[in-house]
Amino acid sequence: MNTAMLIDEATALPKEEKALIIESLLESLNQTEKNIDDEWHNLARKRLDELRLGTVTTINGDQVFQNIWHKLNQ
Repeated sequence: MNTAMLIDEATALPKEEKALIIESLLESLNQTEKNIDDEWHNLARKRLDELRLGTVTTINGDQVFQNIWHKLNQ
């Protein structure tokens, strides 16, 4: 099978299957170290848990940007 045939077959697939193929191809181009991915996943899970448990205080995004602009303009 040549590249053009492969592309033709892939474009005929349902969206979900196309997304799976795209994700797999991108991962093969951008291979990362698994331990780094695992660390990011663990950190994201920890922060989500903190939000759900209410153990952290959130800040509105607009307020964050106001604070940044204020500091930059000093």
